Amino acid sequence: MDRLLHHLIEDSAQTEPDARALTSGEIHLSYGELQHHLQSTATGLQALGLKPGDRVAVYLPKQTETVLALFATAQAGGIFVPINPLLKPAQVAHILDDCEATMLVTSVDRAALLADVLPARKSLQHLIITDGSVQPEIFPFLTVTDWQALQSNNGPVHTHMTENSIAAILYTSGSTGLPKGVVLSHRNLVLGAKSVAQYLGIQASERLLAVLPLSFDYGLNQLITAFHAGASVVLMNYLLPRDIVRTVSRERITTLAGVPSLWMQLAALDWPEEIGDHLHTLTNSGGHLPVSVIKNLQQRLPVSRLFLMYGLTEAFRSSYLPAEELATRPTSMGKAIPHVELAVVRPDGTACAPDEPGELVHAGPLVAQGYWNNPTATERHFRPPPAAMPQCSTREKVLWSGDTVTIDADGYLYFVGREDDMIKTSGYRVSPTEVEEVLHANGQVNEATVFGVPHPRLGQAIVALVTPAAGTPVDDAFVVVQQLLDNCRAVLPAFMLPAHIEQRQLLPKTPNGKIDRQRLKQEFHGHFTEAP
Repeated sequence: MDRLLHHLIEDSAQTEPDARALTSGEIHLSYGELQHHLQSTATGLQALGLKPGDRVAVYLPKQTETVLALFATAQAGGIFVPINPLLKPAQVAHILDDCEATMLVTSVDRAALLADVLPARKSLQHLIITDGSVQPEIFPFLTVTDWQALQSNNGPVHTHMTENSIAAILYTSGSTGLPKGVVLSHRNLVLGAKSVAQYLGIQASERLLAVLPLSFDYGLNQLITAFHAGASVVLMNYLLPRDIVRTVSRERITTLAGVPSLWMQLAALDWPEEIGDHLHTLTNSGGHLPVSVIKNLQQRLPVSRLFLMYGLTEAFRSSYLPAEELATRPTSMGKAIPHVELAVVRPDGTACAPDEPGELVHAGPLVAQGYWNNPTATERHFRPPPAAMPQCSTREKVLWSGDTVTIDADGYLYFVGREDDMIKTSGYRVSPTEVEEVLHANGQVNEATVFGVPHPRLGQAIVALVTPAAGTPVDDAFVVVQQLLDNCRAVLPAFMLPAHIEQRQLLPKTPNGKIDRQRLKQEFHGHFTEAP
């Protein structure tokens, strides 16, 4: 029988119905209770007229209703579209239009926020409110249903799906243009969870803290991986990093996932020594984690294992570095995870030699189905396999990632940069990651981002923005910048030196918590109107 997403919850509900599945604030659901609510929600969606393949957008923070809406949509034969709760009305409108959502699940406050943009959404028919109700006359063009009424339905859920049926569309921002919807099947999601649970060793006894957005493939994968293992998930919408430390301690969390910008903040905090009694696994994805941050985390959490991971939404998860390799290969992104094949290739598709930069190509059942409603982008990135992958059928579509990496003689991968992030200066190609690593080594930097901007003589000039490490006086900004320049001059060739370094108290973030490099590029686009 094909394994579908909702089967993960059904299995645990049958074998361990009283085991804790989900915690959201004061709400605690066992697997049996979660399955009961999931069934009634799926039945309710079908009662509203959900048809196979219909898209259901979910615009909520992390809460019980969010999880139920996502999994119930998939169980009912629909396609769930999680929308990052930090997005503004115009961004939400783009996603609703692009995926042609027929239903939107949201809260009273968020519905009010969208009041000006919802009338123009031609495909939208139903508005489902999770907390109370809204006056129908406010949205006369929609059928408004409250959550309690949705869940009052009973009866079987009728679906005819296979593992290759589409389960989700995740919207991901690129360096240019509007966000694209990545199409993921039930098989993509279930096998991705199985793979992650296997290499991290996730057991039913684990307690995972979900702090990342569920619209982010990394955050969603954490939730699905927990359900695959029959483990428990604690949902958290945090305001300050210190809140995470408190929750890890109070909830006795065993596994914590983060992105580099979050780990940089957490590595600067003091952690109670007793947290080491239960917090045994840390994971990083979504970008390069500087060696200095790794060392800080190891000092503060010496018992916890840290796994460095790499993945794209288009491939869900790709590689990981085992914790035992961290001491000798702290800059590596590891090797392929189970069920994944990776190759580093030249433009002609032949395999790169060890340490030769090339494009990373992904193959296997975790590769997405393409981009929703965007055949041009799909054809550009999802193509037949290169010559370096003779084991793949020529009919198979593999993902050409656009990421430049190297592979060493032992088969370990190292990230160089995204093709669209590489800096072309003075005839050279410079990896932002390499310069950022030098900036972090100074010890006075919390966050650092490096990017290229137009320069009349160099082609592009290198700009670096940093935030100060905890305890660095604001008045010392000039001194810190001079020290950073001196450090760069000591270890980098002239063509890799930043033409401008600036210290700020905060750096802008994307909705997924990554440093918003594209926004900064726009800000500094005209900075070098004349060659210095």
